[in-house]
Amino acid sequence: MNGRSFRCDMNAAHVCFGAGSIEYVASELDAMGGARALILCTPSQRALAERVADLIGVRGVGIYDKAVMHVPTGIVRDACEAAATLGADCTVAIGGGSTIGLAKGIALHASLPILAVPTTYAGSEMTPIYGLTEGRLKKTGRDTRVLPRSVIYDSELTLSLPRSVGVTSGMNAIAHAAEGLYAPDGNPLVTLVACEGIAAVARALPPFASAADDQAVPREAREEALYGAWLCGMVLGNVRMGLHHKLCHTLGGTFNLPHAETHTVVLPHALAYNASHAPQAMASICAALGAGASVSAARACFDLAQASGAPTSLRALGLREEDIERALSLALQDQYPNPRPLEAEPLRVVLRDAFHGVRPH
Repeated sequence: MNGRSFRCDMNAAHVCFGAGSIEYVASELDAMGGARALILCTPSQRALAERVADLIGVRGVGIYDKAVMHVPTGIVRDACEAAATLGADCTVAIGGGSTIGLAKGIALHASLPILAVPTTYAGSEMTPIYGLTEGRLKKTGRDTRVLPRSVIYDSELTLSLPRSVGVTSGMNAIAHAAEGLYAPDGNPLVTLVACEGIAAVARALPPFASAADDQAVPREAREEALYGAWLCGMVLGNVRMGLHHKLCHTLGGTFNLPHAETHTVVLPHALAYNASHAPQAMASICAALGAGASVSAARACFDLAQASGAPTSLRALGLREEDIERALSLALQDQYPNPRPLEAEPLRVVLRDAFHGVRPH
């Protein structure tokens, strides 16, 4: 019988979770020593940013509302200049992965600590991972400076999140936990957190799909999704990711595909590629999803996304078939941990199946 062997050193931000917890934003800033906060958001989140500005009062120095997908380095430079001009000593990032990613870019270049207020299920707020795009090439890295000091999870801030965004953002969260289950630096705590995170998001998504409209999604489902996203993000922040995340960063940064939707489409095919080399992880994913013993983890994820109304093909996201070879070449450039060795022809099949939306075995 093989004995257990692992190392465990968990990254974690301070977390404030609960409906209405945005009311604590001023005290959270005080606790982390923030006296001059620059509030970050996308243009569509401007009203929420102004609400937060009212809540923090004199602690706020301004709002920067130019966050965009995939964190272009030009936007980071512009935001850093704005922060310096305003004398900011920290940022409050309100929104999803685009805004929190911008805060991380600022932290990386100007060392400003982050208070994150996620309004999607992307999970970036729980990680020391950053991604920056320059010249249509997205590069990722890890740096403890970009891990938020504090995170406020308020499910009431997700009530306006469209059902379609909630579903793909939830699948994005599941992807973090799924890859964590076969990461080479995983440990028992990561496994427990990953399984609970997948299960929570899987419980939350059916009510999104069955609701008559965005307002009809039960608050309990939105809170369960946010809870699952916290757990899945914690997994992402504590292990190295494999094939799935590499493909998504390549597709997103190079071809400007939408982030969460790309994760949703690619996940089943990345799992199918790795299935033979990570059987225990696949069994854990199936159990967390509540899938039957005869269903593969890859098919269970595909079916969950499809039943929830999410896109299932890269073609539907705007990728062209002639882009597949370029994506394959980029995916093979760097070495990264993955259960199954990376081979060109099997990966070409993965990309083609994802492009056409083939239901995996």
